[in-house]
Amino acid sequence: MLDRIKASLPSLAPAEQRVGKLVLQDPRAFANLPVTELADRAHVSKPTVVRFCRSVGYDGLSDFKLKLAGSVSEGVPFIHRSVDADDKTSDVTVKVIDNTVAAFLKYRNDASSFVLEQAVQALAETHSTGKRIEFYGVGNSGIVAQDAQHKFFRLGMNTIAYSDGHMQVMSASMLSQGDCVVVISNSGRTRDLMDACDIARKRGATTIVITASGSPLATAGQIHLTADHPESYDRYSPMVSRLLHLLIIDILATTVALRIGEALQPALREMKNNLRSKRYT
Repeated sequence: MLDRIKASLPSLAPAEQRVGKLVLQDPRAFANLPVTELADRAHVSKPTVVRFCRSVGYDGLSDFKLKLAGSVSEGVPFIHRSVDADDKTSDVTVKVIDNTVAAFLKYRNDASSFVLEQAVQALAETHSTGKRIEFYGVGNSGIVAQDAQHKFFRLGMNTIAYSDGHMQVMSASMLSQGDCVVVISNSGRTRDLMDACDIARKRGATTIVITASGSPLATAGQIHLTADHPESYDRYSPMVSRLLHLLIIDILATTVALRIGEALQPALREMKNNLRSKRYT
């Protein structure tokens, strides 16, 4: 969460930057002080403190302080332990599991329910109007995009996934108002994804990006679902990032399914019945 705030500082207004610097100086104190004292210490107004919290992706001051307290608490540490070439199988097992669990707990504390709600609302509206939902990703993120397409396809949505840059650009060029695009990227710096996102947005589609804070892609989309972690993607193939992206997709798919409600159940039951013939008894 603190890394996310630090990455967001340059894009904030000067007054909000002062609030951000106050958070970084003493996160524990910020989580416990009343808004009046926070405003005095940052030399800003009380509404500015609330605006800062919303600017970095939280519902307001209460939501921000709750997540901040969880992020800096001793009960949820996050220490990424890199896998080394001479690690034993038992060492790799512990490191991979610990890194994944810690990343999920960190996301639980950092995630903005306000931004997630925006993404869910956009996806649910696209479903209700029968418009298109497209998922874009390359490399590992392309696999996540395919998984997302599978989950939302089961909800009866008009959806497809592309991992080829040319196909992404061509498909984005045919989108229109009411369509929705979800762009997934670990680094947030892939040129093909940036190009496709820009085209989709110009065509009037709603653009949702799942990527790291402070990356070019983070500011290219209309709705940014932050996926931050300290993993280095230069040495080994990313592990935590892929699982974190899958987790976010699961949250979106589950919440959208709940929004659709009972109307979805007959189709799911029929699908399950039709698939029984594909299995050995």
